[in-house]
Amino acid sequence: MHTVHLSYEAELDGDLGELATDIQQQAEQIWKERMSRRAKAAQEAEQEKAKHDAEKSLMRTASLVRGFSKNEENPLVGNLIGEGHVNYVLMYNMLTGIRIAVSRWQAKLRRPLVPEDFTAAHKYSFDIVGNELTPSAKYDFKFKDYAPWVFRELRESHFHLDPADYLLSLTAKYILSELGSPGKSGSFFYFSRDYRFIIKTIHHTEHKFLRKILPEYYEHVKANPHTLLSRFYGLHRVKLPRGRKIHFVIMNNLFPPHKDVHETYDLKGSTVGREYPEEKAALNPRAVLKDLNWINRHRQLEIGPEKRALLTEQLRRDSDLLKLLHVMDYSLLVGIHNVARGNRDNVRRNTLKVFSPAVPMVKRKPTQVKGPSSPEAIAMRRLVRESDIQNLESITLPEEDHGERQHLIFYQEDGGIRATDEENKNLDQIYYLGIIDILTPYTTLKKMEHVWKGLSADIHKISPVPPAEYADRFFSFMKAIMRGGEGGERFKSE
Repeated sequence: MHTVHLSYEAELDGDLGELATDIQQQAEQIWKERMSRRAKAAQEAEQEKAKHDAEKSLMRTASLVRGFSKNEENPLVGNLIGEGHVNYVLMYNMLTGIRIAVSRWQAKLRRPLVPEDFTAAHKYSFDIVGNELTPSAKYDFKFKDYAPWVFRELRESHFHLDPADYLLSLTAKYILSELGSPGKSGSFFYFSRDYRFIIKTIHHTEHKFLRKILPEYYEHVKANPHTLLSRFYGLHRVKLPRGRKIHFVIMNNLFPPHKDVHETYDLKGSTVGREYPEEKAALNPRAVLKDLNWINRHRQLEIGPEKRALLTEQLRRDSDLLKLLHVMDYSLLVGIHNVARGNRDNVRRNTLKVFSPAVPMVKRKPTQVKGPSSPEAIAMRRLVRESDIQNLESITLPEEDHGERQHLIFYQEDGGIRATDEENKNLDQIYYLGIIDILTPYTTLKKMEHVWKGLSADIHKISPVPPAEYADRFFSFMKAIMRGGEGGERFKSE
């Protein structure tokens, strides 16, 4: 339940905000494009579904708007976050930019990719009044959309994302994670409202590198539909009024929305400094453990011969690509769900919060002065007040997997891969696996780090090593920690 004090409450029922209206229209456009390619009977069914989804979206937003209370001082749940809060402003700008950019390209007829699509970049300018290209926005900012044709092709043809689901999922409530990135990148990320997608900030160098390797990444995904590499759905940039530029990607959430993850490991094959204190881990169910924790706990990937062969081959292909791209510092993220424990610990509910940036808009009045300095713009800015962070109890997480990954080998069993014995019979664990942090090239700085850390530790067991050595060590470690492998002990430093 939200609490925002507004002096324009009489207008709320008449104007539910441009956000809901735009989302409804864009979802209907997507469904219409799909219907035109199908038989007449299927067209009628899809039309009804599109209408139903749009009405549900509008009703949810209407309910949210009507749920605002006059009592500003005492929110029932959570802490107020004002307009000046960096997360509030940034998330609203991300949401608005994604909504407009993705929907515009989604409305175009599909065509084959050309080389120029991989380097394309399109700019959008937003302000409080709006113009013929962009609607009104609460804040003044600029948005940049990179390689939209390529990412659309990746989403629809190779990642099998429903375009309407994707758009609607990313333009409503966000879930804030209490954790940062498992690595040392300093990035932060948000989950979409249905926990399926991640919006992750990246450094400018990572953004440039992703654009550089995008053709190779695209071809690899095309040739390897079961790849374990991070799935990139979009690359964007927000520029705030004072010039600060924030690059971010939209990715898959490796972990499922319907299952608690009881243990999480970030595995590189490096053992120098790669341990999370066990005493802290005992108090934190969401702790991201590392290579030495895995080895010292005598863990192994419990998978039978058929799955082991498939996983080993895919890891080989993926690590070969990363070697070719001259990348290092990536890791295999492993989430473990214990089937016997199920969801009774409520790990997700106890560690996640919801952020909803929806604020009602007011009806516009005619004015002769246009632009961000107009009286209309100034008055509308005064309406922006507060939003809140709420406990996850305010929304319902799904209890079964309805994701787009069910046809993929390593994600088709409850969103992951079920542990099996040597006779391929099911065991009591589900693994969620993926290769993350794949945008770190072996630069001069990394070479210097390799030399520096090598002075005080085994130069072959530290994290920063040349890409070829890194890939070979990574692949060898993953093979070793599967059932039937020699284990990870030999990778430990003396």
